[in-house]
Amino acid sequence: MILQSLAGLPAFLVYFCTGLIAIVAYLFVYTRITAHNEFQLISDNDPAAAIALGLSLLGFVAPLVSAIAHSANVLDCLIWAMIALIVQVIVFFLVRVPVPNLSARIAAGELAPAIWLGLSSLAAGLLNAASMIY
Repeated sequence: MILQSLAGLPAFLVYFCTGLIAIVAYLFVYTRITAHNEFQLISDNDPAAAIALGLSLLGFVAPLVSAIAHSANVLDCLIWAMIALIVQVIVFFLVRVPVPNLSARIAAGELAPAIWLGLSSLAAGLLNAASMIY
């Protein structure tokens, strides 16, 4: 019975590691497109940066979860993960339209722009995840 349960372990490890790689790639790309240094700001105890990046990460992980659950194979999963990344980058640029100095305000520790960015990213990610049910 235990061996039957563990039969899925290789597939689990493949998809879990694929997910981790996609998350690292997302964080690498996303933190390069923003004008503020999220990790330095978080290290400096800036809650605005942590809120914005954390919610943005959730906005990416939601469709990643959907891609893992619905993909035909690992390559299919990676393609949809890339689409999720692109959606999040687009959202970042769209959210800057009404708040053009968004990065500077987050770097200054302002919570309202961080919450706006984070929740917009999460909303787009949830919509993206729901749209990936193919």
